Amino acid sequence: MHIGQVAARTELSLRTIRHYDEVGLVRPSARTQGGFRLYTEADVARLMVIRRMKPLGFTLEEMGELLSITDRLDDGGGAAGGLATAEREHLLARLGRFEQAARERCEALRTQLSRAEEFAADLRHRADQLTGGGPAAP
Repeated sequence: MHIGQVAARTELSLRTIRHYDEVGLVRPSARTQGGFRLYTEADVARLMVIRRMKPLGFTLEEMGELLSITDRLDDGGGAAGGLATAEREHLLARLGRFEQAARERCEALRTQLSRAEEFAADLRHRADQLTGGGPAAP
């Protein structure tokens, strides 16, 4: 599929997708004779991983590391895969550290959201008091 279709599916801008190509996170699987980028479902899946990591504050380097881990596990990490047991265990441990970091970052975001919602409610309450839409201040 062309980059515009990928952008619509991933809700990423064309510029962002091109940037991820430039930094090596997601390379298009092919190009047309005219040089236009062509992407596969696997490329879209990689972009979705990146899109999900971004709001959690992962760096481009961390995104690349996680993609490398999952690529290695997917390429040779199955039960009958070609990875040595020690390497597979090492990759799984690294994957586990990413999972833990994601969980911790999600919890931090939940805390931030809760505080933001409390703040918005407080502002609404104050505005109601000042405009006569709520109980008067003591």
